Amino acid sequence: MLFDSPIYFAFLIPVVLAYWRLNHRAQNIFLLFASYLFYGWWDWRFLALMIGSTTVDFLIAQKIAPGCANARRKEWFIFSLVLNFAILGVFKYFNFFIDSFVGILGALGIHHIPVPLIRVLLPPGISFYTFQEVAYIVDVYKGRLEPAKSFVDYGLFISLFPHLIAGPIQRPSHLLPQVQNDRTFDADRFFDGMLLIFTGLLRKCVVADNCALVANAAFGGQLGAPNLWVVLLGTYAFAWQVYGDFSGYSDIARGSAQLLGFHFMVNFRQPFLSQRIQEFWRRWHISLSTWLRDYLYIPLGGSSLGNWRTRRNLLSTMLLAGLWHGANWTFVVFGAIHGVVLCVERLLSPSKAEFAGAASPSDSNGFVAVWARRILTFNVFCLSLAFFRAPSLGSAVHFLGGLFHFAWQSQYLAALAMVCIFSIPLFLMDLFLEASNYEYPFAEAPYVVRIGLALTALVVLALFSGTKFSTFIYFQF
Repeated sequence: MLFDSPIYFAFLIPVVLAYWRLNHRAQNIFLLFASYLFYGWWDWRFLALMIGSTTVDFLIAQKIAPGCANARRKEWFIFSLVLNFAILGVFKYFNFFIDSFVGILGALGIHHIPVPLIRVLLPPGISFYTFQEVAYIVDVYKGRLEPAKSFVDYGLFISLFPHLIAGPIQRPSHLLPQVQNDRTFDADRFFDGMLLIFTGLLRKCVVADNCALVANAAFGGQLGAPNLWVVLLGTYAFAWQVYGDFSGYSDIARGSAQLLGFHFMVNFRQPFLSQRIQEFWRRWHISLSTWLRDYLYIPLGGSSLGNWRTRRNLLSTMLLAGLWHGANWTFVVFGAIHGVVLCVERLLSPSKAEFAGAASPSDSNGFVAVWARRILTFNVFCLSLAFFRAPSLGSAVHFLGGLFHFAWQSQYLAALAMVCIFSIPLFLMDLFLEASNYEYPFAEAPYVVRIGLALTALVVLALFSGTKFSTFIYFQF
C-alpha cells in the first residue's frame, strides 16, 4: 500500500470520512484497527510481532515510572531495551552478521564452515517503530512522561499508519498527548494536509522518480564506465532522488496525519542549503538526527567530556546512524564519512559545532562565502551517497575511482538536462521556504491561490510523473 499508489488513497479517504463521524474513544479504536490493517496489508506475518512488542512495552512502562513502588524498575527498564534492540538486531542484522562472519573467515583462509541457512526477512518499518518504543520507555523511566493508561492509546501512538512504515519517528511527548486528547475538525489544517500530500506526491513522483532514471543509469552502467561526469551525474541525481523521495514521503505522512487532526514534526528543512555537515544533520531526517542526539549522543556524554570524547561520541553516533540505514558495510562507511567530517568541522570551528541541534540561520558573512560552503557541503554529501547507493564496498570504490577519468560523451548532456529540469524547481521551492520560514508551503496564501496550486499540482503529476515506478527508498529501513 504505497503512499503514491491509488490503493493507498482508496484506503485513506474512507478512513478519514468514517473517522470524523466518531467520538474520541471510538476514533482511537477505529484508527488502531485501521493501522493494523494497513500494516497487515504490507505483511500480515509480522503484525503479531509488532503487537507483541507493543504489549510488552506497555506493561513494562507501568512498572518503571519514577513514582512506581517497584524495586526492580531498573531491571525492567534494561530488559525492555535489550528486548527491543534484540528484536531489531535479529530481524534486521542477522543476515548481515552471518555474511560478515563468513567473509572474515574466508579472508583468513578458512572455508567450508557450516553456517545457518536461515535468511531472516525484514519486517516493514521495524527500525522506525522500535525507535519510538525505545524513546517511550526511556522517557517514562526518566520521568519525562507519564505511562499511558490505555493500551489503545499507546498502541495507536506506535502504529498510527501515516508514520508506521517509514517515519517520521514521532516523539512520545509530542504525539502521545495528541492521541490521548480530543481532536476537533479544523478546515484550515485539513486543507494544509491536502496541500502537503500534493507537494509530497510532486517531490516523489516528479522529482525523485525522474532523477532515479539518471541515477540508475549511472550506477547501473548504462552511461558507460565510471568517469568524472558519470560519477557527478550519478551522485547528483541520486541526491535529488533520495531527497525528493524521503521528503516527499514525509510530506505525505504529515499531510495524512493532518487530515486526521494530528500534527507530525517537520522532517526536512531545506538540507541542501546547509553550509556544514553539522547544519546538514539539523535539516536532514530531523526525526532521526534528534533521536540520535537525545537517546545516544547525549547519553554517551555529548560534548561535555572534552574534545577527544566528543569526537568519539560523534563518530560512534554516526557509525550507528549509518548502520541503522541498512545491514551492509556500505552504510557503515556512509556513517563513518559523516562522523569524520563532523569531527573535522568541530576541530576547525568548535564554537559552531553541535550534533543535530535545532536548525539555526546560516552565517551571513558574504554571499560568495555562503554559497561556496553550501556547494562544498552538498558535494561532500553527494560523494558519501556513492556508498549509500552502491550494493557493495567494492562497487562503491570502483564507481568513485571514475573521478580520475575525464572522458566526455554527448549522452551526458541529456542526462544533465534531465537532472536540472526536475531538481531546479525543488531547489527554488527550498529557497522560498528558507526565506519565508513556513512550516506549510503557501500557508498564508488565500484559499483561491492554494486551490489553484493544488489543481496545478495535479496537472504536473499527470504530465511529468516518472515513467518507471520506483518504491520509496526508506521503506527498506
